[in-house]
Amino acid sequence: MRTLLASFFVAALTLSFAPAAPEQENPLSVAQVVALDECDPATFNAALGPDFCRNVTLGAFTTLSDLFAKAAAGTPDPGWDFEPDTVDIKKGTTLAVVDQGGEPHTFTEVSQFGGGFIPKLNAPGEDVVPECAVGFSNVAVAKTRILQGSQILIPGLSKGEHLFQCCIHPWMRMKVEVK
Repeated sequence: MRTLLASFFVAALTLSFAPAAPEQENPLSVAQVVALDECDPATFNAALGPDFCRNVTLGAFTTLSDLFAKAAAGTPDPGWDFEPDTVDIKKGTTLAVVDQGGEPHTFTEVSQFGGGFIPKLNAPGEDVVPECAVGFSNVAVAKTRILQGSQILIPGLSKGEHLFQCCIHPWMRMKVEVK
């Protein structure tokens, strides 16, 4: 019995000197980002395939040809957007990016804003950013794809400024400042 008690005492004493698990900064802290668009199901699906556009807005529709015309004119459709445009978060906060639009998007971190992988959707004279250059052939871009009604989680951003854009619709941009 004495040996058993001595063993428990030694075990308890040993555990009392073990380092504590490090505290997480902002445990379970989440900041939501919403991807929006107003694709017209009739024109998008006729050109891109059934169910490509699953718009859930009430009456706010942009045709595929209007989307391209606005981009070519340098005035991209404001209905395609990440909300909010800028967010300040604490280190340890996870970004939850939800696609509430009707078509797919990407939420790709870039070193600077620029064009995406569909040249006709880029602003006139805007070069494709390296992170988006080969589209979904780049696994890093493919992993940032968000389908309609789904979300991606982005944990562990380092302190500082982070820039994100859609590699399909490059005017969809967001700045994240991690404190």
